[in-house]
Amino acid sequence: MMWPSSQASKILTFLLFTVVVYCIYMDTFLFLRIQNYKIDIFDHEENVTQESSTHKSVKLQNYEDFVWIPCNINPLCHPTVKALMIDHINHYIYGPLCAILDIGLGISERMLFLTPNMISFFHVFIACLGAKFLTCQSLVARRFAIVLFQIRMFLDDLDGHVARERKHIKGERSEVGSIGYWVDGICDLIGVTAMMIGILLYLKNNPPRRGYKGTPVSTLPYHQLKEINSSEDIEKEHTDTGISYKTKVTFQRIVQVIGLFSGQMVLSSLAWNRYIDMYQDMLENCTEYDVFRRESTFKSGTFFFATGLWRIVNPHSYLHLLTLAVFCDKTWGFLKTVHYSGYICLVITVGASEYLVENIRSFVVNG
Repeated sequence: MMWPSSQASKILTFLLFTVVVYCIYMDTFLFLRIQNYKIDIFDHEENVTQESSTHKSVKLQNYEDFVWIPCNINPLCHPTVKALMIDHINHYIYGPLCAILDIGLGISERMLFLTPNMISFFHVFIACLGAKFLTCQSLVARRFAIVLFQIRMFLDDLDGHVARERKHIKGERSEVGSIGYWVDGICDLIGVTAMMIGILLYLKNNPPRRGYKGTPVSTLPYHQLKEINSSEDIEKEHTDTGISYKTKVTFQRIVQVIGLFSGQMVLSSLAWNRYIDMYQDMLENCTEYDVFRRESTFKSGTFFFATGLWRIVNPHSYLHLLTLAVFCDKTWGFLKTVHYSGYICLVITVGASEYLVENIRSFVVNG
C-alpha cells in the first residue's frame, strides 16, 4: 500500500531529524579527532629543517590506536581537505557503506575487471532509467525513481572509493586533471541533467496549481488574484462555502524556476571543485611550505567552519534535498523555496572561502 504524501512527510521528517543529529554528532567527533590526534597528510618527518625545528612540536598519538571501528570503514580516520568539504550523507553514510560493500565483495582486490569508470558509466544508465520514472504521474513510480537516484549517488561514491583503494590512497582526494576525474565529472553532469529533465517533463505534464479553496467570499483577495492570475489558466468553481480558485503555473515559470535551480547546481559544483583544488595545493600538495603552518591552518576552527559551509552548499547536498522533496511530493514547493535563496547561501559561502584563501596565502605561502 502506498504511503500518502502527508504520512511520508511525517516519517521522513523523523528520519531527517535523526540523520541531522547523527551528522552533528559525527562533525563534533571529527573536529575533536583533528585537534587531538596525528593527521596522515602532515606526518612529520624525522629530519626536519633547522628553521622548522624552532617551532614547538607536540607529539600526537595515532587515532587508529584508540578507535574501535576499523579505519577502512571509519570516516574519521583520515581527514583531508576534500573529506571536510564532502556532504554529510556521502561522507558519513555512503562512504562507510561503500567500504563495507567493497570488503564483502572484494571489488578492489579481486574484481579487477570492474574499473571505476565502468561503475561511473553504469550509474549514468541508472540515472536515465530513474529520469524516465520521474515523468510518471504515479507517486509510487516517482518514489521508485528516487530510490534509483539514491543508488546512482551511492555508485558515484563507490567508483571513487574503488579508485583510491587500488591506488592505496588514504582518505578523500581529488586527482585534478586525471582521466578518472573528468569521467566522473561528466557522468555526474549527465546523471543530474537526466534528473532535472525528468522533473521538468513531469511538471510540464502535471503543472502545479495555486490558489484558494473553500475560502469565504468576503476574505478572498480579488485584486491580488486578478494580478497574479492575469496570464495563467484559472479554474473557478462555485461551492457552498465560497469560491475555489485553482491556478495552473505556466510552463514558462516552471522552466524559469528549474533553470535558476540548475544554475545554482552548476555554480556550486564549479566553486566547490575550485576550492578543493586550491586548498589541496596550499595545504596538502605543496610540501615546500612550512608543515607546521599548514597543519595549524588545517586544524583551525576557521578552516573547519569554512569547509563545513561547503558540506551544506555543495551540489550533492542540493540533490539529496531535492530527492527528499520529490519523495514527499513537494517538488515544486522545494524548488520555489530555494531557486533564489540558494544563490544567497552560495554567495556567503564563496565570500567566506575567498577570505580564508587570502589568509592561507598570507600565513602559509608567504610566511
